Amino acid sequence: MCPTGSSLRQATAVRSEFRPAFEVLDADRDGKISREDLRSFCAGFPCGVAGDDEVIGTMISVADTNKDGFVEYDEFERVLGGGGGGGGGGGVMEDVFKVMDRDGDGKLGLEDLKSCMSWAGFSATEEDIKAMIRLGGGDETRGVTYDGLLKILAVDFD
Repeated sequence: MCPTGSSLRQATAVRSEFRPAFEVLDADRDGKISREDLRSFCAGFPCGVAGDDEVIGTMISVADTNKDGFVEYDEFERVLGGGGGGGGGGGVMEDVFKVMDRDGDGKLGLEDLKSCMSWAGFSATEEDIKAMIRLGGGDETRGVTYDGLLKILAVDFD
């Protein structure tokens, strides 16, 4: 540990950047993502993943490094932050992006994000969602990429 404590502050900032995304997926707010949480999240999208136990199980196993059947925040952060867990890619979050991307074009447009925000119980105006897209490096007509979504979710408004 650095005498200035800078490494501690940096580690804390990195650990908290994915908290909003974790909280959206943790439907029952018990501090861990279960198969039921993922099923509930995916049920809000018309792609059929919610009823596919094999896909849901795979999403959990990619991140569940302690093999307790749940994804705790540190496991979730490790997968999203690229620190292991599932062997590259974006793991669980990349799968979530694909579920949110209802038309399969590789970007989340205004309607995709509107639907997601509504499902998650967040009230957001169309202007709020357009601002989110711009924050993620996208534009109103083309939407935001996976990396852009990670930028949006990393913003801490507190």
